[in-house]
Amino acid sequence: MVWQFDPIKTHNCIMSKPMNSYPDSWYVASSPMLAEQPPASGDLTYDVCVVGGGYAGLSCALHLAKSGKSVAVLEAERVGWGASGRNGGHVGTGQRADQHSLEKWYGNATAKELWRLGLEAVDLVSNLVEENGIDCELGRTNIHFAAKKSHAEELRDEVDHLRAAYNYDQISGVESPSLEELTSGVGFHYGVVDHGARHLHPLKYCLGLAKAVMTAGASVFEKSRVKDIDIKRDHAVVSTDNAIIKAQKVVLVCNGYLGKLFPPIASSIMPINNFIVATEPLDEATANRINPLNASLSDSLFVINYWKLSEDRRLIFGGGETYSDKFPESITDFVRPKLLAIYPELSNVRLDYGWGGTLAITRNRMPDLGVHKGVVYYAQGFSGHGVPTATMAGKLIATAIDAGCDDFDLMSGLKTLKFPGGPLLRRPSLVAGMLFYSLRDRLGR
Repeated sequence: MVWQFDPIKTHNCIMSKPMNSYPDSWYVASSPMLAEQPPASGDLTYDVCVVGGGYAGLSCALHLAKSGKSVAVLEAERVGWGASGRNGGHVGTGQRADQHSLEKWYGNATAKELWRLGLEAVDLVSNLVEENGIDCELGRTNIHFAAKKSHAEELRDEVDHLRAAYNYDQISGVESPSLEELTSGVGFHYGVVDHGARHLHPLKYCLGLAKAVMTAGASVFEKSRVKDIDIKRDHAVVSTDNAIIKAQKVVLVCNGYLGKLFPPIASSIMPINNFIVATEPLDEATANRINPLNASLSDSLFVINYWKLSEDRRLIFGGGETYSDKFPESITDFVRPKLLAIYPELSNVRLDYGWGGTLAITRNRMPDLGVHKGVVYYAQGFSGHGVPTATMAGKLIATAIDAGCDDFDLMSGLKTLKFPGGPLLRRPSLVAGMLFYSLRDRLGR
C-alpha cells in the first residue's frame, strides 16, 4: 500500500487537534484504522472488566478470552489512543532498570528471573505479531550509544556482564573508531548492539492486538470513560456515563492516564510527556548512512533520545520531555535541536509530523504490578519500556486471574516506592530532580 501525504503541511500534535478521533501523528497517517467500536451501555455482566485499551489491556483481554473468560475492554477514547499508539516502537530486552541495579536491589537470583522475563516479553510481542498476522513493520536489533565518555565504560561493563553472568550472546560492543559502521550520527563514544531486541510500528501493533481481541470473542467498548470502581467482597461494579458493568475481577491498566480514578495506586507513578517527530521520507543513501542496520537506536542521556526509520524511510526521532500538563506550542521546534545535535546533516530536511504523549514512570523505573483487595489487578509505570513490558504485564495478569502465576507474584512482590507528597505534591519534587539531570545531560556531552 502506498500512503499519500501533504508534501507541505507540518503537523504539530496537541490534545485538542484530533484526526479520526486520534491525535494527529505519523502513526495515525500510516495505519489502516479499525472501525470505531460502540460505547458501553446498559447493565452488563462479565467475568473480567479491563479498563484501558493499550498494550497491557489488550494483551490481558486476549489471553483471558482465549482461556474462556468473558471479557469487556473499556477505553476512554479509541484503542491505542494513549502511549501505546504514540511511542518510539522500541522492543528492548531486559527491564527498564539495568541488571547491576536489579542485582543490588533484589539479589542475583531475582535479577536473573527478571532478565528471563524481559527476554520472554520480547518473544511474546514477536509471537503475538506472527500468530495474529499483525503487519506492524517488525524489525530486529537495537543500538544504544554512549552519549558521554563517562558512559562508555559503564556500557562496556554491561556488555561483559550480560555475556558472562547471563550467557547472553546476542549483545556486543563497538568502540568509537568503528561507530561509523552503525550510524553517521555524531557525539558518541561507544555502541551496544543488541540483536535480541526488536522494533515496530506501535499503533499498527496495538490495532492488530485489538482486532485479535475481538476475534477471540471479547467485547471492546470505545468512548467509555470509567467514572467509578466500587469494590465489593467478591466482585466490583464499574460505572461509565452510560453503563454499569458487574465483573468478578477488574484489570486497571490506564498508566499515564490514570488520573484520579483509583487513588490507592496513584502515588506510585508520575505522568510525564515525551515528544516525537517524523521527517519527510529520506533518500536511500541518507537513510543508509543514518541507520545501515535498520535498527532502533537510542542514547545514554538521562532524558533519552531514541530513533528509527519507518518503512518509507522517514526518521522517527523522539527527544525531550515536559513535566506539566501542557505540550510545547511547536513540537517540531522543540525536538528539532535534539535531532540536529546528532544528525547535523539533516538541517535541511523537512519535519512533516510532530506529536507527543503521556507515559508514567516509577521512581526506580520498574513497573508497578499488583492486586487490590483480591479484585482489582493493575499494571502501570512502564517508564518508557512499555511495548514489551506492558504486553507481558497483560499476560501475567490474565494468567494470575485464570490459574495463578508465579511470574505475576514475582513482579507484584517488587517494592514500589511512592512519590513523596502523594498525587498532589509529587510533581514539584520530580520537576526539580528532572531538571537537575537534564542539566547534567547538557554538560560534557
